[in-house]
Amino acid sequence: MEIYIVRHGETRWNSKKRLQGSIDIPLNENGRAVAIDAGNRLDNVTFDAIYSSPLIRAYETACLIRGRKNIPIIRDDRLREMNFGVNEGQCKTEMEKDGTNPFNYFFNAPEKYFPPENGESFEELCQRTKDFMKEVIEPLEGEMNRVMIVGHGAMNKAIMCYIQNHGIEDFWKDGLQKNCESTIFKYVNGRYFKC
Repeated sequence: MEIYIVRHGETRWNSKKRLQGSIDIPLNENGRAVAIDAGNRLDNVTFDAIYSSPLIRAYETACLIRGRKNIPIIRDDRLREMNFGVNEGQCKTEMEKDGTNPFNYFFNAPEKYFPPENGESFEELCQRTKDFMKEVIEPLEGEMNRVMIVGHGAMNKAIMCYIQNHGIEDFWKDGLQKNCESTIFKYVNGRYFKC
């Protein structure tokens, strides 16, 4: 079974480098155009199902990629973006300049990152995405040929952390996906392989 992991299209907050996390920010015009372009590139690829974060930026991306095809889009709350608590809406660049802000560790030393008030840890994010993969995706082996997961920057990396079996210190291995970028894996006989 092939698994396409896709990050949502650009939002106004992405372009302004603001943390959006669990805040429900829609795609901007560029984000919609890039999602439509991704759908055109994948037009000849047949998907049995698309799984999406319930947040509008991911769900709208999934709808635009699907286009007019008759493919179910199933929303799952475990595919929401990481919750950044009181830091949501803040400018990433400004937080990185503040040496006392724990966000300094987010990309550079994720194993040292601790969430702000009402935020979510990497461990919590990794646990819920692992649960999703084990309970929803892995049982589809033999039943489906190809599925797509449309989500978010950190959430998608948490899925890859599980798939590639590495620790949080290597969370950002291979970098952050660009908007509407696909990363493809195969799941065969209970094992994952990167395509």
